[in-house]
Amino acid sequence: MSAQERTLGGMGWVDSHCHLQSVSGDTDAVLGRAREAGVEWLVCVGTDLETSHQAVELAAGRPGLVRATVGLHPHEASRLDAEWNGLVELVGSTAVVAVGECGFDLYYEHSPRDAQEAAFRAQIRLAHERDLALVIHSRDAWDDTFRVLGDEGVPARTVFHCFTGGEAEARRVLDLGAALSFSGIVSFPNAGDVRAAAGLAPADRLLVETDAPYLAPVPHRGRENEPAFVGAVGAAVAAARSEPAERVAATSAAAAARLLGGGP
Repeated sequence: MSAQERTLGGMGWVDSHCHLQSVSGDTDAVLGRAREAGVEWLVCVGTDLETSHQAVELAAGRPGLVRATVGLHPHEASRLDAEWNGLVELVGSTAVVAVGECGFDLYYEHSPRDAQEAAFRAQIRLAHERDLALVIHSRDAWDDTFRVLGDEGVPARTVFHCFTGGEAEARRVLDLGAALSFSGIVSFPNAGDVRAAAGLAPADRLLVETDAPYLAPVPHRGRENEPAFVGAVGAAVAAARSEPAERVAATSAAAAARLLGGGP
């Protein structure tokens, strides 16, 4: 761990979105590195029935440190009929703080867009019914995402994870009352639009995440991402906002506690 990472690690971060069940190596070792890097708690995200089960098990076994979401990613939306009852049953776990990630991915379109829309609508309704947060994935799909949210209503606690839009899209999200979560993309040299969006987000609706094992931030590019790297994401957000990293750590942790079910 570098001197900069040790400094960032003393600030108390929350990784608001990671796929802990998919990070290589021993889970306890991964979590140990995260704690050493100052991660107070994290949210382990489900993308289908199997990974949602894994997220709930990880959270149930580590109360206070790990929290879970249950969801069907747009890539897996074609599984809605086969997996829905199991997902609904899982949502009843006390470890679950949100539904998702769900939404649209029209860049890859691994599931047809009508299947993505059906799964998105079902999960929005579930979040409303259970008074849970909603975690949204939106890639190359802003108009469709906002259209469906307009139809179904935006849950009171809604997070656009791994935000990749610019200022215009950020304003649309914020006008809905939703929050923006920034991943390692905010540190990439060609991500000026994302940094501009980070600069205008209100502190109480700004989160940081790793999306581990994907999207490792600078200076960890080329490595598998893990929750221990969330401080590097936070540092990039702080630079975009011309704020001390300490402030971003504190405000993003407070926002995560409000939106995703509280801290340890």
